[in-house]
Amino acid sequence: MKKLIFSFLAVTAIFFSVQAQNIKSPSDFLGYELGSNFTRHHKVVEYFNYVSENSSNVILNKYGETNEQRPLYVSFISSEENIKNLENIRTDNLKRTGILEGTSISEIGIVWLSYNVHGNEASSTETAMLTIYKLITEKQDWLENTVVIIDPCINPDGRDRYVNWYNQTKSTPFNTNPDVSEHNEPWPGGRPNHYLFDLNRDWAWATQIETQQRLKVYNKWMPHIHVDFHEQFINNPYYFAPGTEPYHEIITDWQRSFQTEIGKNHAKYFDEKGWRYFTKESFDLFYPSYGDTYPTYMGAIGMTYEQAGHGRAGLGIIIENNTILTLKDRIAHHTTTGLSTIEIASKNTNKMLAEFKKFFNNSNLKNKSYILRGDAEKISKVSKFLQKHEIISYPSEEKIVKAFYYNSNIIKPLKTTINDLVIPTNQPKGKMVKVLFELEAQLSTPITYDITAWNIPLAYGLEGFSSEYELVRNKNLNAKKQPIINEVNKNAYAYINKWNEVSDATFLGDLIEEGFNVRFSSKDFSVDGKQYKKGSLIVMRGENKHIANFDDAIVEIANRLNKKITSASTGFVDSGSDFGSYNVSLIKTKNVAVLAGEGTSSLSFGEIWHFFETQLNFPLNVINTKNLKRTDLSKYQVLILPNGYNATKETLKKFTSFTSGGGTLIAIGSAVNSFADKEGFKLKKKKTEENEKSKENLIPFDKRELENIKNKITGSIFKSTIDASHPLAFGYNDTYYSLKLSSNAYELLETGYNVGYFPENSTNISGYTGVNALKQVPNSLLFGIENKGRGKIIYMVDNPLFRSFWENGKLFFTNAVFFN
Repeated sequence: MKKLIFSFLAVTAIFFSVQAQNIKSPSDFLGYELGSNFTRHHKVVEYFNYVSENSSNVILNKYGETNEQRPLYVSFISSEENIKNLENIRTDNLKRTGILEGTSISEIGIVWLSYNVHGNEASSTETAMLTIYKLITEKQDWLENTVVIIDPCINPDGRDRYVNWYNQTKSTPFNTNPDVSEHNEPWPGGRPNHYLFDLNRDWAWATQIETQQRLKVYNKWMPHIHVDFHEQFINNPYYFAPGTEPYHEIITDWQRSFQTEIGKNHAKYFDEKGWRYFTKESFDLFYPSYGDTYPTYMGAIGMTYEQAGHGRAGLGIIIENNTILTLKDRIAHHTTTGLSTIEIASKNTNKMLAEFKKFFNNSNLKNKSYILRGDAEKISKVSKFLQKHEIISYPSEEKIVKAFYYNSNIIKPLKTTINDLVIPTNQPKGKMVKVLFELEAQLSTPITYDITAWNIPLAYGLEGFSSEYELVRNKNLNAKKQPIINEVNKNAYAYINKWNEVSDATFLGDLIEEGFNVRFSSKDFSVDGKQYKKGSLIVMRGENKHIANFDDAIVEIANRLNKKITSASTGFVDSGSDFGSYNVSLIKTKNVAVLAGEGTSSLSFGEIWHFFETQLNFPLNVINTKNLKRTDLSKYQVLILPNGYNATKETLKKFTSFTSGGGTLIAIGSAVNSFADKEGFKLKKKKTEENEKSKENLIPFDKRELENIKNKITGSIFKSTIDASHPLAFGYNDTYYSLKLSSNAYELLETGYNVGYFPENSTNISGYTGVNALKQVPNSLLFGIENKGRGKIIYMVDNPLFRSFWENGKLFFTNAVFFN
């Protein structure tokens, strides 16, 4: 019997060996040694397709396309038997989480490896090709109890931007001197995607199509381990888990300890090779939108691996110890950690599955319900946002419960209504619900890699509550709302649309693009017995006779955008200003420009570009900073300066001429500093009191980082006061929660308009703010307007478009474009 078993195993080994020999290595397939060139995305796809077609261990699935029509793929790699049974393995794992009903019986681990989320960290995708090859030719044993999912390139648009530039720029043979052009990317670099977003900060917010499409696959699989492969600066050793504090409190002891086990396994191989590495530094597990934290909050062991290189390294570069770091080195390091991860997962499958299942027991979560209240369209947006993550939400039952009020920071009874949205924690992804909706997460240390606040109710401009009571679904309401169907009214004097949400601006943009004359009211008014707030859009029949089929055209736009418009039978209002009043202003067609290029933040420019093209649907003129000097700005009514821009004396003169002629200049984030304390401008920076300045020379060396953080604001939420009567604030009430991203502070304007500011005794309500930075916030500017000739400068100290997830700030930006 033993001889028969041995013979069977020998035949099986020979079969796999023959199959493996028939699979070409990446080098053989590509026609060059892997690591001697950067491979363009279409060739990477060809290799993965080739492997899939020639190996019974691999299935390749296309899951989407990028903005530039590059395909997005994942490969599933496992034993032949597991590949045949792949769907059962997937559904069985979802039973383990509670997403599907039933008892899980399989003992198959799922490891997901993601490569090249940052396009210019380009060794990752090269590594993906070598990793899949080694798995099916050398490591079949691990595949018996493991499914490996490989996404070879999360960000092909950014990767090809980098690879095409490098291949066009490099010397032959490559030059290792860090000074030469092939080691210094031009703006915007290959790191971001098409719209210049950092996809590694978009996992939770899912504003980009790459993320949205990837999450559909991720949520179908819910892997037990997820690794995000990165690169860092050229002189940094390799980094792998465990991470550093702060860890979010929902992360389990098992997730912490297994990271350490995985790290020790990597260290074994790195020690053998004499490769330098570090752990437990720099990369924390707190901000929820990373490729390591998001999977962690979904029950996985989420990890970042960082290889030295980045966009500077090219094919080879001299580093600090006078050795040459090559692309081949980088591939070898990443391949080692990738395979090591799969190895230890395979060796610990049963324990890993058991602990993964435990993660989805949410009975110990204190808050059982998070409740949202406010504008129906904003609530609908939150519901759609949650659907991207397959998180359950529903209309509330009518009940009186004890709740914590976010706006007033008190606990008292709350009477819920059928219009409130409930997000329960008694669901598989209840821990992610806590992360996204809790007002403030616990910080074990203020030193973090990213922002420290992101509360969803405040981000969407809604009232938020948390309760220890579990509110159930209101069964009397249909779960699916019917689309809005407006009807034509041939007797309408005008059609009116409210103004308090970004989709209202999308409606406005479409109207202007179609040639409609649109007005807005600067006063509250009522007509035909209905009340309307200031900012409401008014489209009058008499001003739009040039629009063929006026009624049909406006109703078609409203229905397409799911906007509820109302008709008015007269321009003679019940209260407020009649439609012919000077308080009902024409929204003139705006020719809008934005600066881009060297000297601007590519991320900030990308946020503006993305907002205009995907939400406003309004044309935008992109002017490169190198062409600004010879650009005639008089052709434009609005000019936007992204965060990061710093104007010279010469450009300040040009901007003064632009605004004096009637133009509106919008400065965002640090671009505001271009005007502070400059001759001819009213903006002043807040000065730090001398006695508050720390004596740095007396602080011990190892305490200076903690001391310096006292001067920082790391993405913290503050409550501001708003002048809701000003057009810049139409659609808002007298308070606004701002995500403050830096400690920059400016005095209130002595002349002009302080539309938004932080009042006396302001303090952060969520996130970290250093004690010294906090002293500067009270009586400081948030949104201000300085009149300049016939035009104006609009100062936006906090970026309202940050990563496109702070939804409630976007209307300020829209008002700045259209109403000023």
